[in-house]
Amino acid sequence: MRLTVTSTGAGQLIRSYADGVLRIGDQHFDRAVMVGPALLDGNLPVQNPLDLQEQHLGAVFAAPPELVVIGWVGGQLFLPAQQRSWFLERRIGLEVMELGAACRTYNVLLQDERRVIALLFPYR
Repeated sequence: MRLTVTSTGAGQLIRSYADGVLRIGDQHFDRAVMVGPALLDGNLPVQNPLDLQEQHLGAVFAAPPELVVIGWVGGQLFLPAQQRSWFLERRIGLEVMELGAACRTYNVLLQDERRVIALLFPYR
């Protein structure tokens, strides 16, 4: 699905998502991506949010954002307590949602100049 966005120069906007491909700015990604105002990493070593390990999130925790949005094509998902605790201990909000909702939420928050990072998983 193509998103209609107006750039405010706020950072990396998600332009579209469909068929396992994300377009962020002028780049295309067919695997998991970590994106934030000054962060774009298409080399996450996992393709499912349940496989995330704390060490995969070093760039997220170094930022640190107010909120992390995790989007997955598998839809609503509840992360295990251990994964949620990594964010809670650092006072970082966490939302997990369907991929399209996560892309839209990220773009809105980014344009509102909120400190947000999205972890996007375009495959099940």
